[in-house]
Amino acid sequence: MTTNPTALPPVVDAETWRRELDDLRLREKAATRELDAIAAQRRRLPMVELPDYTLESKDGPVRLVDLFDGRSQLITYHHMWSPGAEWQCGGCTSYTHQLTRLDFLRPYDARFVVVTQGPIQEALAYREKVGNEMEWYSTAGSSFGADVDSPPGGGFGLNVFLRDGDTVYRTWHTTGRGIEQLSYSFALMDVLPWGRQEEWQDVPAGWPQSATYSRWLDSPDVAALYGRTSS
Repeated sequence: MTTNPTALPPVVDAETWRRELDDLRLREKAATRELDAIAAQRRRLPMVELPDYTLESKDGPVRLVDLFDGRSQLITYHHMWSPGAEWQCGGCTSYTHQLTRLDFLRPYDARFVVVTQGPIQEALAYREKVGNEMEWYSTAGSSFGADVDSPPGGGFGLNVFLRDGDTVYRTWHTTGRGIEQLSYSFALMDVLPWGRQEEWQDVPAGWPQSATYSRWLDSPDVAALYGRTSS
């Protein structure tokens, strides 16, 4: 339910505002230090060796090691897939459309790609339809997706891998709200005075709120904004 959209923060003098901001900054800096500590622990995680999977690319069959394109590190986003559906998962479509310039990973010896359970031609047609600019691969003919927690009919997820020669290791995985930290959209929403405007959030009385996900771009919205072909 949407409440009064004209509710505003209290108005104070500049000194009071600065004092309140400084108090908040202490918590923000503490959170930053905690995230640094979490990242340090992540870098110390062990890893697990993977089999030599074969996936499908736009150019035909490829080994998992080929997805690295010569680099040592790989991030895969596992896009939810409903066979034959006109529109695939809105959250996955909205998330991946943000990632349009990924060459900044090259100096870090890394690559980021999409993997889906959809047949490769169907997946590539959908990629074109919604204007996605990432490289897509299909695991429809292999157990790779299922083995890294994104089985057919399952949810989305993100995995990180390290290559040593032709041997690939799995180093990290996340899903759900863990992927929010890897998106600029939620970070920008959260610094807005009204936040995400979703009903679950802790907000002052009178702040605009509506059903969770109701303001998100759905797949048709993404296609209308960025798609390269008509639906």
